[in-house]
Amino acid sequence: MNLSTTYLGLELRTPLMPGASPLVTRLDNIRRLEDAGAAAIVMHSLFAEQIEGNSVAVSRHIERWQDSFAEATSFFPQYDDYPLGPDEYLGRISAIKAATNLPVIASLNGTHLGSWTDYARLMEKAGADALELNTYFMATRRDEAGAEIEQRVVDIARAVRATVRLPLAVKLSPFYSSVVHLAGRLEDAGVDGVVLFNRIFQPEIDIETFDVVPKLGLSSPEDLRLRLRALALLRDQVKASLACSGGVHSAAEVVKALLAGADAIQVVAVLLRDGPEALGHILSELKLWMEKFEYTSVAEMRGALSLRNCPDPEAYERGNYLRSLQLWRE
Repeated sequence: MNLSTTYLGLELRTPLMPGASPLVTRLDNIRRLEDAGAAAIVMHSLFAEQIEGNSVAVSRHIERWQDSFAEATSFFPQYDDYPLGPDEYLGRISAIKAATNLPVIASLNGTHLGSWTDYARLMEKAGADALELNTYFMATRRDEAGAEIEQRVVDIARAVRATVRLPLAVKLSPFYSSVVHLAGRLEDAGVDGVVLFNRIFQPEIDIETFDVVPKLGLSSPEDLRLRLRALALLRDQVKASLACSGGVHSAAEVVKALLAGADAIQVVAVLLRDGPEALGHILSELKLWMEKFEYTSVAEMRGALSLRNCPDPEAYERGNYLRSLQLWRE
């Protein structure tokens, strides 16, 4: 049985890899992930706020919210909240490469072109095998059009592509009017892969303290459905690698992502909850499913239920919306 896949031009032994998470801050966890069957390591993002310096970032943040309310300054993390500083981050790339045989995919989350390109170059020098651009732009101003945000993503990707030779992926949020069109533009700009999707964390309002506070919840399998539709639509329309990120907790979700068209699957929540060894359990269940349905390779599964290959393409389009409404019963 052949579980190997190709992602961003990297030959991987399985389609499963831990996505960006605090697990990579300890080398013993990374070794456990390798033993459990991880195909690569996706590091958590290095943020522009760390690169630029906390004082500059806080100043910029406060200026943005100065006409709002005082509690808004609590949105911004303290410098000590980041697990690794810029220098430590680059050192961790080298350390993982020395301690394991796993490809390392570095991750960068910037705010302007300089912060993206400068550290992309340093990550390449540190030994990263690929780079994931974790884009997290939200339309919050009336005078900011959606097309401007999309153009910013494309401009950043093009600038980083001109800076490094590393395989390059862009992690998108689901909140674009046409993810398929944007992915096509990124491919034209030289991007090698797209990760679907980034999670936009929503703030919570504390009605006792009158504060706006961050709130983190792990993904659930229900989150996968949004990814499946995008994967199925993109699989037949772009040549770039496709990675699924979000909602994968078991082999069942892995199978669904592969059938929709994913080349690789990033797993986070179940590893944080159950430990690195959960990855091995998922792979064992995946093999059992493949034996049951007589698949001999991941390549045979990939895209078997994409938009083009689905027996009823309407399931991914408007027809599914109409049908779902008819199926509801009290």
